[in-house]
Amino acid sequence: MRNEFVLDCSAALPWVFGDEVSPAADALLDRLVQGERAWVPALWHLELGNVLLGAKRRGRIDQAGIEGFLSRLAVYDIAVDDQTMERAWQKTLDLTLQHSLSNYDAAYLELALRRGLPLASLDRELIAAARACGVPLCLQS
Repeated sequence: MRNEFVLDCSAALPWVFGDEVSPAADALLDRLVQGERAWVPALWHLELGNVLLGAKRRGRIDQAGIEGFLSRLAVYDIAVDDQTMERAWQKTLDLTLQHSLSNYDAAYLELALRRGLPLASLDRELIAAARACGVPLCLQS
């Protein structure tokens, strides 16, 4: 069976922003390069796009940088979960309230719990919630 993990938007950002590079983030990218599958909730593309556009407005990246990054991402096995929306007002909302997360972050946690997969995240609150739920982490800080 192939190795899989849930990829939070925050864990992909070091791949585009040089000042956020770390050995752990590089190792995570290597897992995708080697053919592992990353699962993302249905909101992932919108969230990532929002971060990239915000970075462009602040002069942190230009349009060519965005397009290059998105082209590189397209070659990896990043699967979009098809149950994100139907769980949004049930289990995801419960996790939001239980762990004081944003509903967006809780979608990553719900996906990791449901699929029994480790979570790749750099978000402190999401990491704490994952630990509290017994979800293994891909990035150790």
